[in-house]
Amino acid sequence: MKRIVIFASGSGTNAENLIKFFHNRENASVIQVLTNNPHAKVLDRAKKLKVSALSFNKIAFTETSDVLNILKAAQPDLIVLAGFLWKFPESILAEFPNKVINIHPALLPKYGGKGMYGMHVHKAIVANNESETGITIHYVNEHYDEGAIIFQTKCKVNATNTAEDVAAKIHELEMEHFPKVVEKLLK
Repeated sequence: MKRIVIFASGSGTNAENLIKFFHNRENASVIQVLTNNPHAKVLDRAKKLKVSALSFNKIAFTETSDVLNILKAAQPDLIVLAGFLWKFPESILAEFPNKVINIHPALLPKYGGKGMYGMHVHKAIVANNESETGITIHYVNEHYDEGAIIFQTKCKVNATNTAEDVAAKIHELEMEHFPKVVEKLLK
């Protein structure tokens, strides 16, 4: 049985989708959710779905080995960032090489980097009159959104689309493709 640990910072819709997708699967399951936000809705979602969930602070993540030790104890086969906003420490990346992935709400390398997440991305896409956007699932390295690309898929952006319209299209792509890509990586 493959073990998945999810990191999230916000509402946790992608985390919930992954937990539900892998519930009662024989090949993999989500064993833990970790968040840097003690008020994140992802904690409630995990609790309702009976998945262990913990929050941690910046010191535990970047200055001590606390989060690294939690991960070592969990022994994940894959660490999935699903709306997690902090840069991942090199100490964790070194301990879990090619086992940390992220989903980004744009077609990287466009609209990536520090501060480019969620509505910031969608607003930039609309402001720049892009005709298409999409999602990128990629490995995490020491730089924001620069790891090797695993999967991308696109959708059209119409001239009349608002940032909210783009967000809804991206959300659909995430719900459809993210669990399948994670499952494929675990095989």
